[in-house]
Amino acid sequence: MRRLVVYLNSKPVGTLDQDDSGLIKFRYTPDWLGRLDAAPLSRSLPLQSEAFRDKSSRPFFAGVLPEEGPRKQIASILGISERNDFAMLERIGGECAGAVSLLPEGVPPPAAGDMRMHELNDKELQEIIAELPRRPLMAGKEGVRLSLAGAQDKLPVMIHGSRIALPLGNTPSTHIIKPEPDRFPGLAANESICMTLAKAVGLKVPPVETRLIGGKACVIVQRYDRKISQEGTITRLHQEDFCQALGFPPERKYQQEGGPLLRDCIALLRDWSTTPVLDIRDFLDGLIFNVLIGNADAHGKNYSMLYQGGERRLAPFYDLVCTLAWPELSKTPAMKIGHCDSIDAITPAHWQMMAQETRLGWPMIRERMAELCSNTVAALREPRMQSAAIDEAMVERVAKIVVERATAMLQSLK
Repeated sequence: MRRLVVYLNSKPVGTLDQDDSGLIKFRYTPDWLGRLDAAPLSRSLPLQSEAFRDKSSRPFFAGVLPEEGPRKQIASILGISERNDFAMLERIGGECAGAVSLLPEGVPPPAAGDMRMHELNDKELQEIIAELPRRPLMAGKEGVRLSLAGAQDKLPVMIHGSRIALPLGNTPSTHIIKPEPDRFPGLAANESICMTLAKAVGLKVPPVETRLIGGKACVIVQRYDRKISQEGTITRLHQEDFCQALGFPPERKYQQEGGPLLRDCIALLRDWSTTPVLDIRDFLDGLIFNVLIGNADAHGKNYSMLYQGGERRLAPFYDLVCTLAWPELSKTPAMKIGHCDSIDAITPAHWQMMAQETRLGWPMIRERMAELCSNTVAALREPRMQSAAIDEAMVERVAKIVVERATAMLQSLK
């Protein structure tokens, strides 16, 4: 039997065990269950004294790990099985999404304010960015224990002013650097314009910027699940994505693979959010916006819940990208609207079908569609929207796609 201690913001909340057959089991500690401020790790792991077996535990814990190519490469570097979630958490689970950290027994988390880091000069940062495709999340580098979900290369870092540092152990990061993959030229500019546009039309998104690092276009995203005090202390805010909250493992993040449906997402917000009316409205705006920008990849791991001060709220939106900018990518929506199989073919009839399935009012949906269409077109006319772009051609391509889609959506509502 192997064991990891599970922490929420340096407080031990439970243990994750792996038996000789490779199955995992999670159990809350009696001390945590006895606290007045005890909170569950996940909606799918409610507070209870009984242990959660592999099937119930895996969606949450596998959900904090990298996916697909990066996961395979990390496993190869560390000399572990690609499918062994426990072994991977044991090696890179010190700094994850949200407030969760996993450490071996006997390894205490650092005290608040006791941060270990390696400040990077320009040359070191450029070398790390260049190495990420071969060494995702700097796996295997001494002292580095970083984990982020997703299939794209990314690097959690600490940024203070102009200084960038690599967090060590389970020291929290503040930002995520996402280098542009060679197979998707223009992705950094694409994501940046989509996130900037989302903010302009009223969606909650974290601050983003684009930067060339060693000639590589990168998006730098400020983490919404981190809070920095005036004294510089970094506090983790807990969060989980919709797949984790609903009990879906990461390999089932797409609807067509047995993943969450839109009605599951709306039901989650109705039953779990502390402000369901506001969060359902915001989720609907995000859904409409993803259709407007032509993002067919808005799956269950691209929406999250943020937990802070006893509140459970829809997290800011992230990974907003116009996937239609690459014609070779699938047009099948990650979560279908009214059973429509193409993001290019969604009509008001599909939205009305979704309204019935989710018990939302069609007049309200129609009103939000019209307002977002108008505001999106108006925002794209602002000069600041396309200023300082690192890839003007991609920005123009995205703007053209979005204006055409917004105009067509408005016309269909008449």
